[in-house]
Amino acid sequence: MTPGPIVGILLAAGSGSRFGSDKLLHPLADGTPMGLAAARRLRPACDRVLAVVRPGSAVLAEQLAAAGFELVVSAAALQGMGHSLAAGVRAAPDAAGWLIALADMPFIAPASYGRVAAALREGGSIVVPEYRGRRGHPVGFARQWGEPLSALAGDEGARRIVTAFPGAVVRCDVDDPGIVRDVDRAADLMDRPPGTTPAPYP
Repeated sequence: MTPGPIVGILLAAGSGSRFGSDKLLHPLADGTPMGLAAARRLRPACDRVLAVVRPGSAVLAEQLAAAGFELVVSAAALQGMGHSLAAGVRAAPDAAGWLIALADMPFIAPASYGRVAAALREGGSIVVPEYRGRRGHPVGFARQWGEPLSALAGDEGARRIVTAFPGAVVRCDVDDPGIVRDVDRAADLMDRPPGTTPAPYP
């Protein structure tokens, strides 16, 4: 693996329109706001964590900054996840690899982030975790993918890179339903079979 830090990119710039309010500020059962909870679970696996937020999300930005996370404000974030992801990668050009995580997936175990980061450090090119045969998050990318990641735009995110280069994908099995459980609506925070609606690739 190319020397350098593993950088976590937390995508926290979505509008959350289906939730009915700013979902990343919504408190989980322990009172922690959802976006901050996701960031805290990501942090132990990475050398740095950058949180990509949109202009106007002052409360979320304040929460993340107060907890020690670096912020990337993406003016183009509302044009789609691809813009946010690209902004995060461009803000960490010295990374040996990036862990792309979603702020509306607060139930991923820290150990799952660690497994994906470890696979990157061991030379993995694109690392995708799986739970019972289902692909989930976070997705890890080695430095060689920096240019195409930095050029992403629109809503698709990095899915097309993962799909276009199946031979580069390293599967990482984890016993963690949180990797396929995202929160789109308030009802998703209720007890239910996790991963009923798989989150899209970042």
